[in-house]
Amino acid sequence: MTTTKVNMFDFDHDGLRDYFVARGEKPYRAKQVMQWLYQQNTRDFEQMSNVSKVLREQLSKDACTTLPKVQQEMLSSDGTCKWLFELHDGNSIETVYIPEANRGTLCISSQVGCALDCSFCATGRQGFNRNLSVAEIIGQLWLAENLLKLNPETQDQRITNIVMMGMGEPLLNYNKLVPALRLMLDDRAYGLSKRRVTVSTSGVVPAMDRLTADIDVSLAVSLHAPNNALRDELVPVNKKYPIEQLMGACWRYVQGERKKRVLFEYVMLAGVNDQPEHARQLVSLLRDFPGKVNLIPFNPFPTSGYTRSSNAAVARFTKLLTDGGILTLTRTTRGDDIDAACGQLAGDITDRSKRYIRFSEPRFGEQFQ
Repeated sequence: MTTTKVNMFDFDHDGLRDYFVARGEKPYRAKQVMQWLYQQNTRDFEQMSNVSKVLREQLSKDACTTLPKVQQEMLSSDGTCKWLFELHDGNSIETVYIPEANRGTLCISSQVGCALDCSFCATGRQGFNRNLSVAEIIGQLWLAENLLKLNPETQDQRITNIVMMGMGEPLLNYNKLVPALRLMLDDRAYGLSKRRVTVSTSGVVPAMDRLTADIDVSLAVSLHAPNNALRDELVPVNKKYPIEQLMGACWRYVQGERKKRVLFEYVMLAGVNDQPEHARQLVSLLRDFPGKVNLIPFNPFPTSGYTRSSNAAVARFTKLLTDGGILTLTRTTRGDDIDAACGQLAGDITDRSKRYIRFSEPRFGEQFQ
């Protein structure tokens, strides 16, 4: 009879404490093992010298420290780094590191593919296979941190910020997402500031409310349209949770905290959502809300049916938002030469959603080509 080993990377502190207590060990064993895993980067139980020899032997027998395998590493001309990680079932996910002057941001995936079908996103077009485990989520951070150190071209880089903006809708993998977030914030693991860990969502309203209550991290909302009719086409989850419900959840997120803001992501699609009337509608929607808008140049991929808004259109859109009192910034495209830019992550998955069948159908926006 084969017994599946317990993966230590699947536990946050409380989960690891409960695991050891159930085995008759002291609760402090959780802190010891966490510090070895995340601060000493040690996966070998035998090297955990302040853990008793008997427990080390038991862990070697009953537990493991399994992480995704590095399949490929790509380095962009602008310093962006992308890794393709192979999972135990043969699927692959992508993780991206973006270096900047005063920070290093790691973009982490939460699903194999994406359960949603946003029409402008390569991940969504690829389909969906499954949710990632806690180990597969936090493992991307563990591996990226160590891989950066091993590469002479990146060994001076550091990860200071985390964005859950890779493959997948994080809030549709809620029960695995939150323990991974806790490890990112926990001083016994990575000890990141709550303002340096951001969860992006397309608007899964009930999970947004759960997140607000369960853990304090930053929130980014993939808005992409200022009205329901257009957003239904671009972000289909809007049909279930329309803009009115989405904004209600955003207001509940910032309620009672003056410094809290929501980042609204808005991909710029030529002739689709970049017209002056869209900017004016967006001003009306976000007026008096403590948030800011991040305009994202569309990053093309085959069969998307969309093109990037011109620089003039982006400048015009920005001016209308700014004049309307909306704090606005435009994201600089990074890593597009290695398909690591926003909306380009695709990995290598077995699609259980059969979404590829619809690839040949006309997409919203193709009439503008």
